[in-house]
Amino acid sequence: MGIIKFLFITILVLWLIRLILRVVFPMVLRSVFGKMQQQAQAQQGRPEEQSYRKPEGSISIDYVPPSQPRKGNADKLGDFVDYEELK
Repeated sequence: MGIIKFLFITILVLWLIRLILRVVFPMVLRSVFGKMQQQAQAQQGRPEEQSYRKPEGSISIDYVPPSQPRKGNADKLGDFVDYEELK
């Protein structure tokens, strides 16, 4: 008798889960895809981003690092020794 009761409750719970998923899952998907669609439309509709676009082929430099003075001269770097190959 206990096994029949267990099987009945298990089948009933699985049937209820299936029924709830058929109703809830499409609603969740609609809301998620609706939010994604709104975000995509908001990104495409912003005039600020379009004004920053430059024509193709133009070059601009946004950052130039400050020039640092060199710390040594070529004369102070040391002696240069010519390399000769010995056979």
